[in-house]
Amino acid sequence: MKKRFTLLSVFAITVSSFFAGCTKDGAVNIFSIDDDKTLGLQTKQQIESNPSEFPILSPSAYPAIYSYLNGMRDDILNSGKVTYRNEFSWEVYVIKRDDVVNAFCTPGGYIYIYTGLIKYLDHKSSLAGVLGHEMAHADKRHSTNQLTKAYGVQALLDVVVGKNQNLLTQIASELVTLQFSRSDESQADEYSVVYLCPTKYRANGAADFFEKIIAQGGSQPPAFLSTHPNPDNRVANINQHATDGGCTSTITTQEDDAAYVAFRNSLP
Repeated sequence: MKKRFTLLSVFAITVSSFFAGCTKDGAVNIFSIDDDKTLGLQTKQQIESNPSEFPILSPSAYPAIYSYLNGMRDDILNSGKVTYRNEFSWEVYVIKRDDVVNAFCTPGGYIYIYTGLIKYLDHKSSLAGVLGHEMAHADKRHSTNQLTKAYGVQALLDVVVGKNQNLLTQIASELVTLQFSRSDESQADEYSVVYLCPTKYRANGAADFFEKIIAQGGSQPPAFLSTHPNPDNRVANINQHATDGGCTSTITTQEDDAAYVAFRNSLP
């Protein structure tokens, strides 16, 4: 793959490159969109090279499962609210691990959903809400922000130019449980609602996960949704965003509930 690098790829931090690295939300990210895409593709390749840790269901072997999930992804992308809809890959992969209630999205939009998460949830809108949350992390470029803080600029630039395979292996594993900041998590919750509001799904679908956690006694949420604020506050905030946005749902009860359970039960 031909690689394109930011003005910082030679580690020459200038005023022009500083402003060129600003995201559309005004936050600073010194990596370009092409860097995000390159890092995401390299991470995808690293994940695929480690099937013992990431046993991915083959799309060709399970077309119905991927058709269902890709349709949900397309609904979110077609909301008109995803900033990098056309720039990022937005490929969906299912990892067969029933013991892991998790999902994550790499830089550049490679989405991974564990079977444990799908089987934990009870509604299609719930999964759409979590999917929107994870896509927001990539779309708002939270991963490269957090990885830069964790490893430093030069180390990540070395990964982008293919100099540090060992670090790439580590990044691929750590993306599963990457800890985002309070503000990143809050923004991902908010944009899950923003993405779903124009769709048929319940825009506050992501709140279902936390409500189930609370109903089961408030045990610690999985890492992918465990950062502050706490589950109670996140339910309230997500619901408030949906109310403020005037969001309404057109999904039928049958599709949201019974059909989702049938899909969930179809998983190997």
